[in-house]
Amino acid sequence: MKKLIILFFIFIYISAVSCSEDKDNPVTPDDKDTSKWKLVWADEFDYEGNPDPKKWGYDIGGHGWGNNELQYYTDREKNSVVKDGKLVITAEVENYENNFYTSARLVTKGKGDWTYGRFEIRAKLPSGKGTWPAIWMLPTVWSYGNGGWPDNGEIDIMEHVGYDQGKIHASIHCNNYVHSNGTQKTGTTIVTDCSEEFHNYIIEWNENEIRGLIDDKPYFRFINEGTGWEVWPFDKDFHIILNVAVGGNWGGLQGVDGYIFPQTMEVDYVRVYKAND
Repeated sequence: MKKLIILFFIFIYISAVSCSEDKDNPVTPDDKDTSKWKLVWADEFDYEGNPDPKKWGYDIGGHGWGNNELQYYTDREKNSVVKDGKLVITAEVENYENNFYTSARLVTKGKGDWTYGRFEIRAKLPSGKGTWPAIWMLPTVWSYGNGGWPDNGEIDIMEHVGYDQGKIHASIHCNNYVHSNGTQKTGTTIVTDCSEEFHNYIIEWNENEIRGLIDDKPYFRFINEGTGWEVWPFDKDFHIILNVAVGGNWGGLQGVDGYIFPQTMEVDYVRVYKAND
């Protein structure tokens, strides 16, 4: 009987450890339901130095980026570097090219462009008033309407503004639904430890809908209304963008605390899946 009791408690302990490991560890490509998704592109950041030039380019400049942002985006290692298995994007106070902050904005344009799929980015976010990190997508070819934004669409996988700590947003923008008119389609959820722990920020996108998820829990859905490009320009290639903005129309709505910098967004991996036929 004593042996049975000991074996019972060993079984309970092993089960508890297994459950803890499943909860704490991120989903890996091999864990995905291979009957539904196939991994087609990834950066695991398992190297050191500059981000892989075969996968990433840079948007460079300090003209406000349409939102009156305060940073100058550079391609320097000071602002974006891969180290210790993570991509680290750093925004900091720096007088540079007539701007008072520097940061980085990495893009897969021309190196990774997709129509539909599952886009999964595991990241830890910066915090503090004035920070505005984003994981998002823009079209690679601008072919609808006026040939510009918002006619050709935008998919926001994750946005977070530091004055509203812990509130995560997923959104779409298009001709009919756009934030400048207050009509954008957005989902929000609370992730209290988003600046202390890594979480998986996900968009699943097909010809019928776009869904936003965090750690595989859905919180945003936008349906294709079938009424044309004004509502659904999301039928062509888009690319991924990773950046940390400073200030701007939204991020700087309550000012910028210059004493909190440098601030970083760390990215553990970026993975893109296509649906199996």
